[in-house]
Amino acid sequence: MVTTTTLPSLATVKHLPYRGKLPLSIATIVICALAFIGLISGERDGDKSGYDPELDDRFEFDPEECSVVSGKWVFNSSYEPPYTDRSCPYLDRQVSCVKNGRPDTDYQRWQWQPDDCLLPLFDPEKALKKLRGKRLMFVGDSLQRGQWQSFVCLVESIIPENQKSMKRGRAHSVFKAKEYNATIEFYWSPFLVESNSDLHIVGDPKKRILKVDSIMKHAKHWTGVDILVFNSYVWWMTGLRIKSLWGSFANGEEGYEELDLPVAYRIALKTWANWVDSTINPNETRVFFTTMSPTHMKSADWDHKDGIKCYNETKPVMKKNHWGTGSDKRIMKVVSNVVEKMKVPVAFINVTQLSEYRIDGHSSVYTETGGSLLTDEQKADPLHHADCIHWCLPGIPDTWNQILHAHFGRRLRGGVRWQCMAVGWRRELGFVVGVGGFGN
Repeated sequence: MVTTTTLPSLATVKHLPYRGKLPLSIATIVICALAFIGLISGERDGDKSGYDPELDDRFEFDPEECSVVSGKWVFNSSYEPPYTDRSCPYLDRQVSCVKNGRPDTDYQRWQWQPDDCLLPLFDPEKALKKLRGKRLMFVGDSLQRGQWQSFVCLVESIIPENQKSMKRGRAHSVFKAKEYNATIEFYWSPFLVESNSDLHIVGDPKKRILKVDSIMKHAKHWTGVDILVFNSYVWWMTGLRIKSLWGSFANGEEGYEELDLPVAYRIALKTWANWVDSTINPNETRVFFTTMSPTHMKSADWDHKDGIKCYNETKPVMKKNHWGTGSDKRIMKVVSNVVEKMKVPVAFINVTQLSEYRIDGHSSVYTETGGSLLTDEQKADPLHHADCIHWCLPGIPDTWNQILHAHFGRRLRGGVRWQCMAVGWRRELGFVVGVGGFGN
């Protein structure tokens, strides 16, 4: 749906506060306009590149016209998730809340409704057709692993048993849809850059050391992928200064320096951005970045002063633009500033604001710790054992993939068109113009 906007008068514009660089230069507008004309012409004159109009969802959902930041959760009692934690065999026990004894399921029936448009439902057949002959890889931490498992569960039920396979690895896991010659992969890299806690997890955050300028140990596994979806947030949020290494140190890990969180994160993200810019061909690979997944550790954030973190919450927060202490705007600004300067376009899957409302969606006490389900004694102590970081599946990450899948609907066969869209998505996030609670 295209919204109509009344432009302010020139006098008003002159007095608007300056918010940084203009989001679109005249040259960018001209290039994007020419690209759009070329797109329309190509479709009118016939396309020899294998374009399938049935897979083009631009007129159903257009990320340049529809912001997913602003909206509300709508309860649909008749909605049934496309999978359960019993029907999908690929879910970790950590996120299988109903299977682990969660008694309520209403949290599965809330659907995100943007203010200005309709978000199309996830269509597994269409998703697999768009992924035909391609590799889709999610890169990041356990929250990104949850998004990967969600995507796999959303498509796997329509694939015959003998036409699919799963290979789980310590760092790299691959689900293969053989009929479509497609893979949906996850690569474990919680900081994106290298650290001493990549494979053998260091439980004590005080003992973790990051190599903030080193990434190739991980990045060599990302080459040749058609669609990359990155994320890195929650592992940084220890409340501590980050022990960081860079360059060459004769005394090895003893040569670290402790850096403030935003400083260390900026250096690491620039390392990632430099790899993307020097390695990725935007005509062959599309790059997404999932914004931070909020945590819900303080019930006072949503005025439930007698609550215990997210424990026993059964409904979303309904207050418009709710923003809690579990989402760090400093990190959002770092991501904004780094990505804005990149040569290769990166589009955001903006999940932060919509997930902020979902205090009811976490695995809470219906999860595992140390490889074992919580005991009754541990469940009775939610202050110390409720997990208000990870999400139950089916659940909120399904909506993240609904948004990702809607972006797949764009017919993107050239760097210019992709660049035009990425600029529009940066504007939507508010990283440039300060809407939706970001960039303020």
